[in-house]
Amino acid sequence: MRYFYYPGCSLEGTAREYDLSTRAFLGAVGVELVDLPDWTCCGATAAQGMSRLLALALPARNLALAEKTGGNLDILVPCSACYLNLRRAEDRIRSGGEAKREINEALSETGLHCDGRVRVRHLLDVLSRDLDAASLADRVTRPLHGMRIAPYYGCQCLRPYADFDDPEEPRTMEPLIRSTGAEIFPWTVGAHCCGASHMTTKPEIGIELVAGLLDAARGADAVVTVCPMCQMNLEAYQRKASSLRGSDLSATILYLPQLLGLALGLSRDEVRLDLNLAVGQAFRKTAA
Repeated sequence: MRYFYYPGCSLEGTAREYDLSTRAFLGAVGVELVDLPDWTCCGATAAQGMSRLLALALPARNLALAEKTGGNLDILVPCSACYLNLRRAEDRIRSGGEAKREINEALSETGLHCDGRVRVRHLLDVLSRDLDAASLADRVTRPLHGMRIAPYYGCQCLRPYADFDDPEEPRTMEPLIRSTGAEIFPWTVGAHCCGASHMTTKPEIGIELVAGLLDAARGADAVVTVCPMCQMNLEAYQRKASSLRGSDLSATILYLPQLLGLALGLSRDEVRLDLNLAVGQAFRKTAA
């Protein structure tokens, strides 16, 4: 299996462990990633507030680069915000009409054109639909028996494009987690919002949402996510959330490829646990 790979800005900065563990895990299961040449920022959340066209043209540029490079490969995107932006651009271009014309008029300034031939796919989509959980279980050399894992999807990988899971009751992580030998922690907030950028614009709202999620995760050995924003909010604000609730809400927060990689026998250095802010002793010992 081969895919174009679009890491996005977060995975080269605050979420480097997501990028590195994704590359390490996919390499271990025989997936080849083709780095998208000269990729640029998708616009994140800021572009939409500046310009509707800019918010489409920025991600569309990356789709155009993939088409120009050739190879008829899907684009694998680990970051949920990047996925949403690229997926929206793909949708507008494939719909045709005025939006496609405007996007390509903007792209023409840099000699690019996009026809919508490349499919954008979230990492979780690829892991859940292109990899076989049973075959993955056969590769496990460090089973996580006895551990209870809470799958956390967040908002953007499933809304508004429910391409590979139910946004209200997502389940795609569960077979993957079970393949490691771990159990699914029973909770009902896996698709609830973490507060996203409200953590900086309206922190009282963000902290309340994070506190609710961490409170619901009591008893889990780890919360596993596929979104850099979700991971940062759940990891970096545990002290403030604990202070708000008046109790210890500390929890291990991992990226899904980190969990899967550990089960396959990858070392803590390979999945970069050293870059995580909140990893409990149970996982540090597992990865030793």
